[in-house]
Amino acid sequence: MSTNITREIAHWSDGKTFAGTSGNTAPVTNPATGAVTGQVALASVEDARAVIDSAAAAFPAWRDTSLAKRTQIIFTFRELLNQRKGELAEIITSEHGKVVSDALGEVSRGQEVVEFACG
Repeated sequence: MSTNITREIAHWSDGKTFAGTSGNTAPVTNPATGAVTGQVALASVEDARAVIDSAAAAFPAWRDTSLAKRTQIIFTFRELLNQRKGELAEIITSEHGKVVSDALGEVSRGQEVVEFACG
């Protein structure tokens, strides 16, 4: 089993990544080969609270955004999913061991949820 780490996966909040405070990580492995392909940061309770507080603070502005603008944002997200469908399927394959055709199906099912939200 290889331990060549190719990437670090941080937390995400307020439109940017952050390392977090726990200092703990877990390996991300390719299930087909067993190779470690990265490390994912594990959150502390403080990290989770910071993200929750940030989301709660952002909610009033989102709530007060017009329906047309919110719909436009979700439709843009839908288009990004469509444009990067192959890339997303490759990520699913490398991290979950699914064959690419099955991973594409997973992405398609996710797109259906986004389409439902757009409605």
